[in-house]
Amino acid sequence: MKKYIVKGGKPLQGEVPISGAKNAAVAILPAALLVNGTCRIENIPQISDVSLIFDILADLGAEVRTINPHAVEINCEHIRSTRTPYELARKIRASYYMIGALLSRFGRAEVPMPGGCNFGVRPIDQHIKGFTAMGAEVTIESGFIHARAEGGHLHGAQVYLDVVSVGATMNVMLAAVLADGNTVIENAAKEPHIVDLANFLNSMGADIRGAGTDVIKVRGVPQLRGGSYSIIPDQIEAGTYMAAVAATGGEILIRNIIPKHLDCISAKLLEMGVEIDEQDDNLLVRRTGALRSTNVKTQPYPGFPTDMQSQIVAALCLAEGTSVVTESVWGNRYRYVDELKRLGANIQVDGKVAVVEGIDHFDGAPIQACDLRAGAAMVIAALAAHGTTEISCVHYIERGYEDIVGKLRGLGADIVAVETPDDTDAAVKVG
Repeated sequence: MKKYIVKGGKPLQGEVPISGAKNAAVAILPAALLVNGTCRIENIPQISDVSLIFDILADLGAEVRTINPHAVEINCEHIRSTRTPYELARKIRASYYMIGALLSRFGRAEVPMPGGCNFGVRPIDQHIKGFTAMGAEVTIESGFIHARAEGGHLHGAQVYLDVVSVGATMNVMLAAVLADGNTVIENAAKEPHIVDLANFLNSMGADIRGAGTDVIKVRGVPQLRGGSYSIIPDQIEAGTYMAAVAATGGEILIRNIIPKHLDCISAKLLEMGVEIDEQDDNLLVRRTGALRSTNVKTQPYPGFPTDMQSQIVAALCLAEGTSVVTESVWGNRYRYVDELKRLGANIQVDGKVAVVEGIDHFDGAPIQACDLRAGAAMVIAALAAHGTTEISCVHYIERGYEDIVGKLRGLGADIVAVETPDDTDAAVKVG
């Protein structure tokens, strides 16, 4: 088990490169199952969720060859099974993308119910609705989702998503790629990683139009061919470092980003008094004066992302005045608030609304990460705190942030990762 030890109070200074997008990678890698040939995928983040997907693909019979730390070649011509391993797949929510990909290419799939972070119910009813509309029979037995296409092949269909769901949009898109006929996904999510998945599939020979709008049209093709593709930069990783500067002060250059993807985050930080200078594929982010309070409501893209909610709350704790944060995407995503209170935060939660009263400073204390993005918020708070903070359960953080300790140390932060012999982390691990 591992902990982070952080001695806070130092403004961040320097440059930080942003890795490939976690939320794109965990869908694009399973999408390789659809390709009849070898696909080379670049700008892959080195995170534990990606490692798990590599292991799952290898278990199914894929050939996964590492080219360099951020590029692989995957060949799925000799898949020997459509049943994903329980112990691997249950650890990661994105394992459900295996259903759409396997069902589309092989007409059947057996995948465990998704795991990952435990911050609320994550139904897959919209995924199943799409698969069923395309002619699949889906049942859930003994912790596995069993899906089988009637006649061994899916057909195109009209799919209206009752709620705007990123996962369902991507999964139905995967299922539709090799289906007979045309599929129309209405009320689709618009996030950048949905566009990235569509671009990857199109580069391999798919026919997908409208990704990034609320109507996506997929014309089924007989097969996908091999090719090369580079994953987009991670919007949430970049936003996390922006929030860290807001909390600690200082100035950093965030490199390898798509500024448009960050507009919703930049707008709130500007309201808080953070200076942001866009420079092609870089952002210069600076905070020298006092932070101002603001109100935040999470929404589907292009609104403020739910995956940035906890990080901006950590910064708002240090802003002058009262801020109101409304979580409209996921329930139970304020579990981390009790951890921030250990550092001195003044936050009151009522259902989906958190009222944040600004404080002068955090004081270091032992805290833990309770999910991926909450873990990032703990790091941000620790960086800004007076004294030393120990963060446990950091396996959550490493699910989605590549070398966060090394990158922060490069910005002048006093943070180290240490191995710990106790089983505290294991006792509280969920999913």
